[in-house]
Amino acid sequence: MSVFQSTIKETAALVEEALDRFLPTQGGPLGRVADAMRWGALDGGKRLRPFLAIASADMFDCPRSRSVRVGCAVEMIHCYSLIHDDLPAMDDSDLRRGRPSVHKKFDDATAILAGDALLTQAFEILAEEETHPDGAVRCRVALELARAAGKEGMVGGQMIDIYAEQKDFDLAGVTQLQRLKTGALIRFGAVGGGIVGGGSEEDVAALAAYAEDLGLAFQIVDDILDATSDAEALGKPVGQDAEMDKATFIKLFGMDGAKSKAAELVDRCKSHLDRFGDAAAPLKGAADFVFERKN
Repeated sequence: MSVFQSTIKETAALVEEALDRFLPTQGGPLGRVADAMRWGALDGGKRLRPFLAIASADMFDCPRSRSVRVGCAVEMIHCYSLIHDDLPAMDDSDLRRGRPSVHKKFDDATAILAGDALLTQAFEILAEEETHPDGAVRCRVALELARAAGKEGMVGGQMIDIYAEQKDFDLAGVTQLQRLKTGALIRFGAVGGGIVGGGSEEDVAALAAYAEDLGLAFQIVDDILDATSDAEALGKPVGQDAEMDKATFIKLFGMDGAKSKAAELVDRCKSHLDRFGDAAAPLKGAADFVFERKN
């Protein structure tokens, strides 16, 4: 088992356990939305974004009691976005992670509220003193996540994605779309870990450059899998990009060109980590995983 595989298995278990604590079952009228939040956030697979936060913080000997909280916050944002993306008004997907999406398991209104609740609880977690004793550090991490999740990040990328269905985008347009829609939260994972870990400005900048290339490679591979895999392997519907005529690297460059671009980005993103030496082995392994993944 590689350093990456052992680390991501360990961090995924830590995040799953923490999310279970953060999202307890409840009785009474709040029970339904609590159940929907758990349905959308638990049993979430490898937990790549939290892994990036924890592995980045590990390089600076940060207590995992802190970095796991940062990982949970970004994962809650990611899960909220998936819940809303699956709604009929967006991608209209009935399947997520191999089981019914939240709006199919519950209903549309409950899914909207569950996503909203995960979004706001993410910032509650970051604001609590357990995340870091220095309030300035907590504020900076929260600011970075707000920017990554909002109109200049993930939400903005989703808006461009909707617009892109009605317009032919060039390379710059598709790159901007993917850096925001998928890459912004991946970038936050690495940057948030570096900040809470106490990395220097140069360290954080290197992690940001690494994660920006990683996020773009991740989305290109996602586009490739959507075109070549099946719903059973991915745990979600496939072929939707082509059906909806979405702007993708495959549409611009073809399958071979998209694969070549992803490989180039993976090599480049690993080079940003050279300053960290052997401590960056798990993060470099994540780059290889992104390129080689099958789901």
